[in-house]
Amino acid sequence: MKKWLMTMLFGAALVLGACGGGGDGGNEESTGSNGGGKVDANAAEKIFDSNCANCHGADLSGNVGPDLTSVGSDHSADDIKKIIHEGKGQMPPQDVSDEDAQTLADWLAQKN
Repeated sequence: MKKWLMTMLFGAALVLGACGGGGDGGNEESTGSNGGGKVDANAAEKIFDSNCANCHGADLSGNVGPDLTSVGSDHSADDIKKIIHEGKGQMPPQDVSDEDAQTLADWLAQKN
């Protein structure tokens, strides 16, 4: 009985250890491309939900607008910020503050 219990506890610890601590959940602050500063992922997600999710999908997979799940592999934060302010193709310029555009651009630039 003790061996079985120890095996189960070890297995549970192994599974739980593999699930946590990676920081890939998107809700934590992480290093951005804004000179080594931090990106507030929660703030960026709120900005995205309010201004972008209707066209780009709540999960960034695209809807009317293109898929943004790997936008950072093609565009820098500066490129993304410029697109937010000036628009591109069928996307019109977005009416967001410069600070919100930077937060969103830094967060999206990490998507690769």
